[in-house]
Amino acid sequence: MRTYLVRTVGQLVIVILGISMITFFLLHLTGDPVVMLLPYDAGKEEMERFRVAMGFDQPLYIQYWRFLKGAVQGDFGRSLYMEQSAFLLVWERMPATLLLTVAGMVIAIGVAVPLGIISAVKRYSFIDNLCTIFAISGRAMPIFWLGIMLIIVFAVQLRMLPASGYGTWQHLILPAITLGMFQAPITMRLVRSGMLEVLNQDYVRTARAKGLTENAVLLKHAFKNVCIPVITIVGLQFGQLLGGAIVTETVFAWPGVATKTVDAIRNQDFPVVQAGVFLLAIFIVSVNLLVDVIVGVIDPRIRVNT
Repeated sequence: MRTYLVRTVGQLVIVILGISMITFFLLHLTGDPVVMLLPYDAGKEEMERFRVAMGFDQPLYIQYWRFLKGAVQGDFGRSLYMEQSAFLLVWERMPATLLLTVAGMVIAIGVAVPLGIISAVKRYSFIDNLCTIFAISGRAMPIFWLGIMLIIVFAVQLRMLPASGYGTWQHLILPAITLGMFQAPITMRLVRSGMLEVLNQDYVRTARAKGLTENAVLLKHAFKNVCIPVITIVGLQFGQLLGGAIVTETVFAWPGVATKTVDAIRNQDFPVVQAGVFLLAIFIVSVNLLVDVIVGVIDPRIRVNT
């Protein structure tokens, strides 16, 4: 297990370094931030002095090395616009993003797992057809369209929930449902296909022959063997949910890291963008590491084969 963990952590560190490097160099291809930060009538000498003061005159590999050394210590520099720590500007938005992501994941799992099991047990029935329609429509609907429809129905017409904002549990319901409904169909189809495969196995028939209840057969014997791919896909969906949070946060005016990062990209605020992408990458990689550990504990064969 120790060798498995060391190898996995090493791979994830390489992934984080790769993401930080790609983000850094792509940002510098978007344009010169000096042009946006200084007045339009600034002279060349003034622009050059500012570029030297900010370190933009140095080669990119030196700038990246300076950024990497600071990032390891938690120092991502100061925002080019707000003159505040880029890390603190992003970190203060992180709880809102994580809350929305976790809530969306809970809704996705809470909807997908029961529907997937029911769809497999009622194969080719009317319920199975409804679940299939739900899976197809859930992936076909643009996430921003679903969010707008929920706002129109529950916030504008019924006046049951707030349309935007952050602070109470009522504000969380609509964006969490939007995010969860976008990811639930994938998990539901995975649970259904896995359950259909294991329900025909000998150990399931043996469990039924022993006189166990159908719920015990489905949950204790069948679903237990479907958990590994489900846990894996949930870990991968965590990153997708963080990505989907960009649209969701925009629609519902949710003050998260995604909207902050998008605004920083628009303003070419390099330190804030780098801090946001770096922190999001660390959270995604950490969740993937946790998933790998859980899967490795459940199935030791995975530790041996990796």
